[in-house]
Amino acid sequence: MDSHHFLQTALVFLLATVIAVPLTKRFRLGAVLGYLLAGVAIGPQLLDLGGDAAGVAAISEFGVVLMLFVIGLELSPQRLWVMRRSVFGTGLLQVLLTGLLLGLCGHLLLGLDARGACIVGGSLALSSTAFGLQILAERKEAGSAYGRQAFSILLFQDLAAIPLIAAVPLLASTSSRHGLDVTAVARTVGAILAVAIGGRYLLRPVFRFVARTKSVEVSTATALLVVMGTAWLMELVGVSSTLGAFLAGVLLADSEYRHELESNIEPFKGLLLGLFFISVGMSMDLSLLLHQPLLVLGLVLALLLLKGLLLWPLGRTLGDLGGKDALRLAVLLACGGEFAFVVLKQAEEQGLTDHVLHDELVLAITLSMALTPLFVVLTAKLLGQRADKPTREFDTIDAATPRVIIAGFGRMGQIVARVLRAQGIPFVALENSVEQVDFARRFNSSDLFFGDPARPELLRAAQADKAEVFVLATDDPEVNLRTARLVRRQFPHLKIVARARNRQHVFRLLDLGVEDPVRETFYSSLKMTRRTLQALGLSEQRAEDLVERFRRHDEQLLQKQALVYDDEAKLVQTSREALTDLQQLFDADRAERIDRDAGSR
Repeated sequence: MDSHHFLQTALVFLLATVIAVPLTKRFRLGAVLGYLLAGVAIGPQLLDLGGDAAGVAAISEFGVVLMLFVIGLELSPQRLWVMRRSVFGTGLLQVLLTGLLLGLCGHLLLGLDARGACIVGGSLALSSTAFGLQILAERKEAGSAYGRQAFSILLFQDLAAIPLIAAVPLLASTSSRHGLDVTAVARTVGAILAVAIGGRYLLRPVFRFVARTKSVEVSTATALLVVMGTAWLMELVGVSSTLGAFLAGVLLADSEYRHELESNIEPFKGLLLGLFFISVGMSMDLSLLLHQPLLVLGLVLALLLLKGLLLWPLGRTLGDLGGKDALRLAVLLACGGEFAFVVLKQAEEQGLTDHVLHDELVLAITLSMALTPLFVVLTAKLLGQRADKPTREFDTIDAATPRVIIAGFGRMGQIVARVLRAQGIPFVALENSVEQVDFARRFNSSDLFFGDPARPELLRAAQADKAEVFVLATDDPEVNLRTARLVRRQFPHLKIVARARNRQHVFRLLDLGVEDPVRETFYSSLKMTRRTLQALGLSEQRAEDLVERFRRHDEQLLQKQALVYDDEAKLVQTSREALTDLQQLFDADRAERIDRDAGSR
C-alpha cells in the first residue's frame, strides 16, 4: 500500500469513526455499535471506501489479543474468590446450558456436525461485555442486584472464551477416523506450561530491570513485547494467539507492575478494538438481510429468546433476583458478543463452518447487539422503576457490647478499626457493600457485619444505645447525612465523628449538629503542602508554622461560611475576603521575622 493510499484509508476510517461513534453514544446506543455502523458505511456493501478489508482485519485482530491480555491482568485470584459463587455458579451454568441448547439447535436445524455445533453453540452463548458494562455504567445500575449478577456472568464468559478459542484448532485437527489428535493436544499443553513456568520466573525480573530505566517508552515496548511474544509462541504451536496473551495477563495479575502495564496497553487496546469492530462491520454481508430477511430475523429472534429464557430462571434461582431484576438481566445479556466474531472467524478458517453460515451468524449477532440498548430502555419504561438493590439479608449481629460503632468499612473506617482493635476497644463495624464485607472477612474482621447503617433496627441490633462514639465513615455524602440525621434523632447521647467529602458536606453536617467533621483530604493536603515547602528550601519548623497558620485560618473561615453557605454571593465574598486576610497574615508574619532577625544581629 503506497503512502497516498494509506493516508486516504486512514482519513476515511477516522472520519467514519468521528461521525458514527458520537451519534450512537448520543442516543445511548454505545460506542461498539458506532464502530460497527462506521464499518458498514465505508465497507464494500455501501460506499466502498475502506480499501483492503482483509488487511485491516489482520491488523485489528491484535486489538482482541490486547483485550485478552488486559482481561487476564484483571483476574486476580483474590477477586475471583470473593465473587466465586456468582462467577462459577451462575456464570458457569449460563454458558453450559446456553451453549448446549444453541449447539443442539445448530445440529438439528442447520445440519452442523458435533464439532461445528459445539463451537457455534459456545460462541453464541457469550454476550457482549463491551455493551453490557457500558449500559450498566450509563444507567448507573452497576451496583444493583442485577448489575452485580450481570458483571459476574460476563466475567465468566470472558474466561470461557479462552478455552473456546483454543478448542477451535484442536477440534479442526480431529476426524471421525483418527479421533482426537494427541500430538496437537500435547503440543498445546506443553506451550501453556512453557508460558506459565517461563512467565512466572522470567517476567517479573524483566519488568524489574526495565523499571530501573524509568522510561515510559521502554516500559510500553516491554509490555507489547510480552503480549506479542506469548501470542507468537502460541501461534507457532498451532494454538490461538489470544490464549497466550491471556496467560501472560494472568501471570502478571498479582504483580506490582499490573497497573502500569494496564495504563501502557490501554491506548493501543482501545484503538485496535475500534478498528476490529470497524473491520467486522466492513465484512458484514447486508445482502443477506435483503435476500433472506426471514432467515436472518429468525436467527436474531431465536438467539435473543433462547438466551433470555435461560437467563431469567438462572437469575431468579442462583442469583436470588426478583422477577423484574431477572428480566432486566435477561434483556441485557441475551445478545451475542464480540468474542463470537473471533471464534466464528476461526471456525470458518478451520473448516468447521462454511462461509454462508458464518456471514449469517455474524449479521444476526450484530443485529442482536444493535437491538439490546433499545430493549433495555423499553424494559426500564415497562417496569417503571429502577433496579433493586442487592437482596442479601443483613447479617445477624452477635457481638459484645461495643464502645464504638463504625459505619462504613472503606479506607477510613478500616484504619479506625485497626487502631481500636490494637487497643482492645470493642466496636461493631457496619458495611453495606457485599464485596467489601466478604473481602475484609478474609483478613479476620470478625467485628464487621453486612448491613445498612442508616437502618434504625440495625443500629439497635448493634447496641447503639449502649455505645459511646459513632464513627461515620461512609463515602457517599447523601448516605452519610441520612445516617447522621438518624443517629442524632434516635441516639442523641452518641458523639459523632463524621467523615466529610468537601466543604459543602461539612456545612450540612454542621447544620445537623455534628461537631468538627473530618475532611477526608484536608490533613493529607496539609502534609503535602508542608513537604512541598521543605522541598523548596524552607526549614521544617518554618514549613510547619506556615501550614499551621493556614489550618487555623481555614477552620475559622469554614465556621464563618457555614452561616452563609446557602447564599452563593456571600460565599464568594467571604472567600475573597479570606484570601486577602491570609495574604496579610503571611505578610505580617514575614515582616515580624525580618524585624526579629534584624534585632538579633
